[in-house]
Amino acid sequence: MAKKGSLMGMVIVFSVLLASFVNGQVQPIDIEELKKSAPKVYIDCDWCDIEYIKTEITFVNYVRDRKEAQVHVLITIQTTGSGGQEYTLTFLGQLDLTGQDDILRYYSNKTDTDDEIRQGLVQMLKVGLMRYVAKAPISRRIAISLMDQVKPTSVIDKWNFWVFSLSARGYFNGQKSIIYNSFSGSIAANRVTPELKIRTSVRAGHYYNRYDIDGESLESTLSTRSFSGLVVKSLGEHWSAGGYLSLTSSSYSNIQSAVNPAPAVEFNLFPYSQSTRRQLRFLYRLNFNSVRYREETIYLKTRENLWSENLTVALELKEKWGTISTALEGAHYFHDFHKYHLDVYAELSLRLYKGLSFEVYGSAARIHDQLSLPKQGASYEDILLMRKQLATSYQYFFSVGLSYTFGSIYSNVVNPRFGSESYYGSIY
Repeated sequence: MAKKGSLMGMVIVFSVLLASFVNGQVQPIDIEELKKSAPKVYIDCDWCDIEYIKTEITFVNYVRDRKEAQVHVLITIQTTGSGGQEYTLTFLGQLDLTGQDDILRYYSNKTDTDDEIRQGLVQMLKVGLMRYVAKAPISRRIAISLMDQVKPTSVIDKWNFWVFSLSARGYFNGQKSIIYNSFSGSIAANRVTPELKIRTSVRAGHYYNRYDIDGESLESTLSTRSFSGLVVKSLGEHWSAGGYLSLTSSSYSNIQSAVNPAPAVEFNLFPYSQSTRRQLRFLYRLNFNSVRYREETIYLKTRENLWSENLTVALELKEKWGTISTALEGAHYFHDFHKYHLDVYAELSLRLYKGLSFEVYGSAARIHDQLSLPKQGASYEDILLMRKQLATSYQYFFSVGLSYTFGSIYSNVVNPRFGSESYYGSIY
């Protein structure tokens, strides 16, 4: 049965007493013997601070392969309406603990530091692991304390769930022959409740490159401005309806101004409440495009009003055997069905066997709807400096990898000397 991370105002603090003796009767070797019978746990989380978890939770044995584990902990993440994160911890019993499953959730605030987040995750991990540790002999060395219970009170939100964000950023990079500077800023206002989601943002950016080659200088300047808005109404566990609105201006895409309202409807084969584990969404959009171009296009247009439609099918599965994330999108204009694009994206991470993992990700696109390409074309400098969008009928990237790890199944030890593996690898 799922349990909420808030625990209704209760804060349960678990600590493991790893002293050499208790009541003067236990010998030092006893704790090591007890540790051998502790549950074997596999933490399925690519972005978690695993070393911190191992140092803070020492009453279980960590294994590096999920099939060796008695408890498989799958941690997934999604953004909340306030800009924070919802972490879903799914505990899956295996081997002799098969069928003993549980779900806990931890919520972080947007203003939380990385250290505060990892502390909260560790606390929730301790809570979830207690049911498995309780049946092991090492449970005799665990002390449980309950802090004063806080009486529940109704939430009064003076902002009515609205969250506002302001950001500005400058980036400066250079050497003797190359200079790259950029400036960007954004304003966002979001309101997310279970029934209604509203997201709006205004963004602007300015990018400058200069290359000095044999006494000659090549310069590139790009600018972008945009507004995007989204409103989505919940229509039960499987349906949603809403719309998009965007206003854009881009020197790279030869767009002086573009207005694009788009009503949309979505069907999710799985209930939205299971979104952290599985989704199969069908999203349909009907678009109206009113565009003014900076230069006359290859179709001899300086402005036009067009209708188009999009259909996106997205599948996301996060299971103990791996992760699948794939999406297929197709779109076309109504005035000419030959003006279309088709995009496919896929990311697959599978644990095929003990220690054997397979990963592949990539995307490919068939492109026949570049209506904004300028008639004048792109100069040699435009191509090198990527100042203008170039004509193409396709686009792709692809990566594949296979890894195999073998040896000891245990991974309890943390040794920070000479830095972590990622730090060491960044030097050499």
